[in-house]
Amino acid sequence: MESVRTGKTIIPGLRGKEWFDYLADDPEFAKLFDHAMTSLSEMAEATVIAGYDFSPYSTIVDVGGGHGGLLAGILAATPAAQGVLYDLPHVVAGAPALLRQRGVEDRVRIEGGSFFESVPAGGLAYVLKAVIHDWPDEQAVAILRSVHAAAGGDATVLLIEAVLPEHNRDFPGNWADLEMLLLASSRERTAAEYRDLLGQAGLRMTRVVQTASPFSVIEAKPA
Repeated sequence: MESVRTGKTIIPGLRGKEWFDYLADDPEFAKLFDHAMTSLSEMAEATVIAGYDFSPYSTIVDVGGGHGGLLAGILAATPAAQGVLYDLPHVVAGAPALLRQRGVEDRVRIEGGSFFESVPAGGLAYVLKAVIHDWPDEQAVAILRSVHAAAGGDATVLLIEAVLPEHNRDFPGNWADLEMLLLASSRERTAAEYRDLLGQAGLRMTRVVQTASPFSVIEAKPA
């Protein structure tokens, strides 16, 4: 109720720190959270890969990709592609076992770091699944600027998010929107709002590809 009334996260009031700081200070809980995010990627993986053609991209960088579940699925569907998995060092430490299990470990380079500071260069596609919705606008634009700085002129940026529809009927993204408010003062967004965010980062939204799941693929290019 407090979050809905004020429009701000309740986590600092409960825990004395922001959500991601709380995760960083509680390794066991952070591990559970990382596994949960991997499970969510598995839920979306099949529909995203069926709904969007990744075959034009020979090098795919998964930014904030966790243990690499989605990247493994994309690489399995695009046998000629190589991947780069990028996330915080303690997160990607858990990736080799999953990549090995999925049979793509020899096609993935793992890098640890913060997407607020830099993103690996050289990709033809930069995939960010359920990353931008974690952050308020200012931080979201900062992440997208890091991606833009790494992406060459021919690269494509792909945001996989639950894009809010214009209608008022029930949609899972509306519930996720409330969850993001409670956790991090962040939000789900409409296509127009994603277009605006991308534009602030020097990127131009080219299309939104709806999948059979609540997730859409928001495609953008350097402006």
